[in-house]
Amino acid sequence: MAFKLGNKPLPGIARGGDIKKKHDFKVKRTNLDDGVLGEAKMDGSIEVDKSVEPGSKLDKKVQSHEGVHAKEIASGEIEYGDDFVRDGNNTYHRKDGKIKYNGVWKDEGDHSFPWEKRATKAEKNA
Repeated sequence: MAFKLGNKPLPGIARGGDIKKKHDFKVKRTNLDDGVLGEAKMDGSIEVDKSVEPGSKLDKKVQSHEGVHAKEIASGEIEYGDDFVRDGNNTYHRKDGKIKYNGVWKDEGDHSFPWEKRATKAEKNA
């Protein structure tokens, strides 16, 4: 999932990868949508918005957050599709930048999702 500030829906989708250890992923600097600072991708890479200064505290937080998603994608713990998110044995419907969680549609990246809680926890160690 994407790392973002604010409540704008996230357009990008994390789509997998092959990650063997904590920082075994490529970091690509790119222009992401407004409010989106990072995204994990299925090829094992993460993208960080060009507005994030390389090596800064924010950069480390974004990479730590997205690195958790990338590792979980590679291990099969989470999976993202155009119309679903699977976390462990639970699958959630996804539509128009929102995910249905516990009967409520929430913006992608909402911190109440279990996968976002795990990724946000990793930021504290950045």
